[in-house]
Amino acid sequence: MPSSPNSPFPVTRRTTLHKGAKFDYEEVTWTGDGGRTVTRQFVRHGGAVVIVPVLERGGGTSREVVLIRSRRMSIPADLWELPAGTREHDEDPRECAARELEEETGFSASTVEALGIFHTSPGMTNELMHAFVATGLTGVGQRLEADEGITAHPMPVADVWRLVDRGEIKDAKTLAALLLVQRRGFI
Repeated sequence: MPSSPNSPFPVTRRTTLHKGAKFDYEEVTWTGDGGRTVTRQFVRHGGAVVIVPVLERGGGTSREVVLIRSRRMSIPADLWELPAGTREHDEDPRECAARELEEETGFSASTVEALGIFHTSPGMTNELMHAFVATGLTGVGQRLEADEGITAHPMPVADVWRLVDRGEIKDAKTLAALLLVQRRGFI
């Protein structure tokens, strides 16, 4: 298969090694510098979202961030994270963010605003993460999927930064989204 218009390499072969429910594992071959044949494997991902839910308290005098505590099969301990999720096929990122926010935290937002986009781990995947801030939150109840062990934890912004400073937030998408939301002045 020839390279796609977005590929920086002249791909001569592309093989799906495994087709998964949320992403595929591919092998790609191209001719590199000096005419050498190069083969690499990577995860082809349809994209995802991460949401920074901001709760206003006391008539807007204080703000809290809703973090989640979740279990991940690949990590031996619960993680502090922001709500996030994989986009369905051709799903609008903002709609995905609103859906994931409700499912994982039990809050609905009156406003979901884009913060930015970033690649999660470009050495191994093409995943593009869309970051959003959600405000005007109203409790609607969680709608967890069967494999999700998630609890929502609204906490003062200062406590969130303490978790970051102590190294208790290890999730890269959460750290990146917190940086974006702080830089934009939401917290």
